[in-house]
Amino acid sequence: MSEQLQLDNGNVRIANDVVAKIAGMAALETPGIAAMSGGLSEGWAKRLSGKNVQKGVTVEVGQLETAVDLRIIVLYETPIHEVCRMLQQNVREAVENMTGLKVVEVNVKVEGVAFKDDISIEEPSRIR
Repeated sequence: MSEQLQLDNGNVRIANDVVAKIAGMAALETPGIAAMSGGLSEGWAKRLSGKNVQKGVTVEVGQLETAVDLRIIVLYETPIHEVCRMLQQNVREAVENMTGLKVVEVNVKVEGVAFKDDISIEEPSRIR
């Protein structure tokens, strides 16, 4: 679903998926975040609907405001409260700067802790 902003020169619609992608990218760029957590229900939703659900991010987009819910996995030995505070700030700034929407809340649910050795780095494909 997308919402419509009324501007002087016409209307602008920003889809929920756009806000979710911006929030997800900002989250992954935050130091201390190991990964986003998709959860069981999101996996089922993707299989049943065939839609590419944004992993670990849920948004509600209104005409002027948006709310973001994030499910994350943090790196072991990082202060969770500090990482989450920085995460909220980074997501808020990214979404507000790119969309012009006011972010009313960024809710964070820490669903796991990962060791640096547990994080797999994808090797680039040899073929294109």
